[in-house]
Amino acid sequence: MQLNLTGHHVDLTSPLRDYVDSKMERLERHFDNLTDIHVILSVEKLRHKAEATLHVSGGRLYADATEHDMYAAIDALTDKLDRQIKKHKEKVTDHHRSEGSIKNHV
Repeated sequence: MQLNLTGHHVDLTSPLRDYVDSKMERLERHFDNLTDIHVILSVEKLRHKAEATLHVSGGRLYADATEHDMYAAIDALTDKLDRQIKKHKEKVTDHHRSEGSIKNHV
């Protein structure tokens, strides 16, 4: 998994980078086929925004979150991505394994 981190009007300090790394590793535990993650952190007046695009096998996932604190925005972002990854994983999983055996018996 390759992680690209970009900052708009915000300094990317090493604690902030480490925090994003640890949160994105949590996402990788749920779904192994993550190839690339692009995270953009930005600040506009008092709004801290975190957005991310994940390249997974079978498509792309996008989420963004806006909070009053950058760490809270990153937490909200990872929660949204976590839900999307779980949903994508269920779509990829074949739930119709036994369908072929039923057709053969009829």
